[in-house]
Amino acid sequence: ALAKNVIFLFMYGGPSHVDLFDYKPALEKYAGKSVGDHVDTKGSRSSGGLFPSPYKFQQHGQSGHWVSDRYPHLSRVIDHTAMLRGVYGHSISHAPALFEVNTGMIRTGFPSLGSWVNYGLGTENQDLPGFVVMYDYRGGPIGGAPNWGAGFLPGAYQGTPVRSKGTPILNLNRPDQVGVVQQRELLDFAGKMNRTHQRSHPAESALEARIQSFELAYRMQAAAPGSLDLNGETDATKKLYGIEKGNPGEYFGTQCLMARRLVERGVRFVQLYSGGGHGDNNWDAHGNITGNHNKHCAATDQPMAGLIQDLDQRGLLDETLVVWGGEFGRTPHKQGGSGRDHHPFGFTMWMAGGGIKGGTSYGETDEVGYHAAIDRTSIHDVHATILHLMGMDHEKLTYRFSGRDFRLTDVAGEVIHKVIV
Repeated sequence: ALAKNVIFLFMYGGPSHVDLFDYKPALEKYAGKSVGDHVDTKGSRSSGGLFPSPYKFQQHGQSGHWVSDRYPHLSRVIDHTAMLRGVYGHSISHAPALFEVNTGMIRTGFPSLGSWVNYGLGTENQDLPGFVVMYDYRGGPIGGAPNWGAGFLPGAYQGTPVRSKGTPILNLNRPDQVGVVQQRELLDFAGKMNRTHQRSHPAESALEARIQSFELAYRMQAAAPGSLDLNGETDATKKLYGIEKGNPGEYFGTQCLMARRLVERGVRFVQLYSGGGHGDNNWDAHGNITGNHNKHCAATDQPMAGLIQDLDQRGLLDETLVVWGGEFGRTPHKQGGSGRDHHPFGFTMWMAGGGIKGGTSYGETDEVGYHAAIDRTSIHDVHATILHLMGMDHEKLTYRFSGRDFRLTDVAGEVIHKVIV
């Protein structure tokens, strides 16, 4: 295995590839011209004039990766990243697109990527969950818990939600009126009754998950608070992540620093969501790309750059795979006043650390950024690559359910060897 842990930075709502990482000068050349004059728009739900990015692009680092001026901090560490600029999905709607990026399928009910990793490798720390999810304080993504659910895998492999604002894990602490010995006796009694019931219902995996969750919660009472407490971090480290009053990166920076502390302690898979709820509280910039992306880029730029720098300085980047992406990109043509619509036909993701050959790129969209055109990369390819970096063969990681063996990558997926060391 090249990586031991994954931190997935999920930009919920659909970040615009043509405004962040996929520079398209042709949008200037053909500005205002109908998108249908240049590309096949079958499957799209909107059409409009081609819309140049309001942002300036520049090449950065030895790699020469193009990066928008919205990411000044990230551009300084961009040589650590491998850009996947030819990714495509199969749904133009948020929920199924979220399910596809998270589970490989546009339908609900399938195990999430983090659950498959947790199932395949287990946790390195028995006192903490193997898979932790931190969603935005403004709300979770559309589709909710199935985005980090275990599907038909045993329930013990599902993601554990952790809040990065307020109390991190609700209802974890022992009530004051219950003593330590008394709590242990209560858990032992409940466990005994559950095991008795389980013997007469052996096919009920939810009960086993419930038993394990009680025991994990008991162990987490000691381990979790210290893992998520940032008081021991230096001011310099917090500043690196943008954790300062008035800094737009304060909130997401807290999530990123918590993620570093969790992987440091053996949590296998951590997923962070930037953006929550509806409208401009996430990256879904239908009406005003500038107003929306100015806000969300400012909130994530320094935290993401700080995470990569901090992992690198601590010698953790080589064993921690950092993944960035959303459920789709945004149209190269205009929607509404100055917005962009959902766009699954070609968009960008990137990876860094854990076995990734920094400074490389794979895949391209067409001249205007509409279709993935060269080295087209499916979500199954992305998942196959992540599993490969974690030391697992995506064709052999299977689970028997309903009479057949299921995989995260279904019957597809190719490892993207070009971006691997």
